[in-house]
Amino acid sequence: MWSERLGLIGKCDVVEFYPDGRIYPVEYKHGKKRAKIHDEIQLAAQAMCLEEMTGKSVTHGAIYQHSSRRRREVAITPSLRQQVEETVKAVRTLLDSQKLPPPVNDARCKECSLKEICQPEALADKNHQREILADLFTVDE
Repeated sequence: MWSERLGLIGKCDVVEFYPDGRIYPVEYKHGKKRAKIHDEIQLAAQAMCLEEMTGKSVTHGAIYQHSSRRRREVAITPSLRQQVEETVKAVRTLLDSQKLPPPVNDARCKECSLKEICQPEALADKNHQREILADLFTVDE
């Protein structure tokens, strides 16, 4: 799916098309059951892309939680749409700055697919950083 207006391109886990014309995106989550706003923002972004692609309104979607085998319906509200717009703008600003934000090294990192690239535990330990820097500039005699 994509949106030229938002400058987004990606893949939906599932999009259900109903005989009455409704379009219903479903986002699959594998971690612990949670109701986090970033999951809803992701789903709303998918809905907005689908609207632009199809010309049809997408008013609801769902987040399917694999661990509980349940799905939670999410209304794609004006407030949620605004959060998508703000998130896209913030990401564009970050990309334009060409600077990576520092890793946070919190509970989210445990399940993150980018953990090996980001290595938040190495950057979070200030003593470890000092040791690495000291070794970089040690002169062997």
